[in-house]
Amino acid sequence: MSILIRYLQITTFVVLLLYWGRNMFIPLSLSLLFSCLLYPVCKWLESKRLGRNLAITLSLSALFVPLMGLFLLLVFQLKAFTSQWPEIRIRLLELYANVSQFLNLRFNISFESQENWLLDLAGKSGSKILPFLSSTTYGLSIALVLLLLIPLLSALMLYYRTMLVEVLFRLFPGVPKSNVRQLLQDSITSYYSFVKGMLLVYFIVAVLNSVGLALLGIPQPILFGTIASLLTFVPYVGILVASLLPMSVAWISYNSIWYPIGVVIVFSVVQVLEANVIFPMAVSNRLKINTLVTLLAILAGGIIWGAAGMILFIPFMGILKLIADRSPNLKTLSIFLGTGYEQENEVEKGKEI
Repeated sequence: MSILIRYLQITTFVVLLLYWGRNMFIPLSLSLLFSCLLYPVCKWLESKRLGRNLAITLSLSALFVPLMGLFLLLVFQLKAFTSQWPEIRIRLLELYANVSQFLNLRFNISFESQENWLLDLAGKSGSKILPFLSSTTYGLSIALVLLLLIPLLSALMLYYRTMLVEVLFRLFPGVPKSNVRQLLQDSITSYYSFVKGMLLVYFIVAVLNSVGLALLGIPQPILFGTIASLLTFVPYVGILVASLLPMSVAWISYNSIWYPIGVVIVFSVVQVLEANVIFPMAVSNRLKINTLVTLLAILAGGIIWGAAGMILFIPFMGILKLIADRSPNLKTLSIFLGTGYEQENEVEKGKEI
């Protein structure tokens, strides 16, 4: 009983530390993730007799150029959407007129009452515009700072990696250096597995989106399905932005509200499958952690760190499993995190930390 209380105390302390220190730990965790991903590339470039500074610069460029391409893709999508705004505006006015006529005939709500209700709603919304703009500006400023800070922290971690490894050796003086190095190598491999799992998720989601849009008869279903898949990286907002253009194209092409509703249904169903089935299974298999733990990590990460935690806590569970696999004292935790009992064989190999 005392052991259980001790574990609960440690867990509570860690959760509170992560929650209250999330403003510092989130950028550090993202930087650590990027540095682990870039380490093999950086090391390979250094083996080609490039200086460490140049190798780090080229590695960062190789990572952030595709991200910049994704950002430009989003900009072009919004530009295409705004170019169709005149036609969409006409459709919206027609829809408003039809709804207003329906309310007047079916429920005997006069046009004047409807107009007064809309004016009252606009007045109440106007009082909330300033706080909304303030919070939006603050969020954008934080995102901009992180956009500049994370690459810098990743570069510094790569540059001082020898010193950081030496610090780990000194923090665990009773652990053989070879075991610490092996754990670091396995952690980097775990991050790579996580990224591979994410790429598999994006591919499956793109295929499902494209098939659903094709069945609806939406023009260019592969393009819209792929864009929606890539933008699922941005929780909630990404799928909303990605659905605007195909909904508009469906509305203009068929002059019916049911086709845009069909687009929403397709994306919603795929989003639910991605969040509850595809993502946990694909990522869990790569990290060798079970689906239950993955779902719990997503839930806990969302509560503690928000959207960033829903992504970062999953590879954290993979690293925690690596540590548990190599520690006989954490054998029960290793079994709970794993997909089966095969990890017991690794424990018996004598890899302890």
